[in-house]
Amino acid sequence: MAVKRGDMVRAIREKLENSLEAQASDTRFPAYLFNSKGEIVDVKGDYALVKFGKVPTPNVWLRLDQLEEFK
Repeated sequence: MAVKRGDMVRAIREKLENSLEAQASDTRFPAYLFNSKGEIVDVKGDYALVKFGKVPTPNVWLRLDQLEEFK
């Protein structure tokens, strides 16, 4: 998936839950990662910094293959 700043995305549950990143942290992911629009803030290599929702939530770095366009 080719992404750029400003694109709206959401996380893909199956790819995030079974990832190396999930094994290194708490696997109880909040629902907003999968159900709400996230905006690409920055892209570095294989990772994108994503800002989710309008409520205060932390920005999160996710691998590009763990993201899909929010429709």
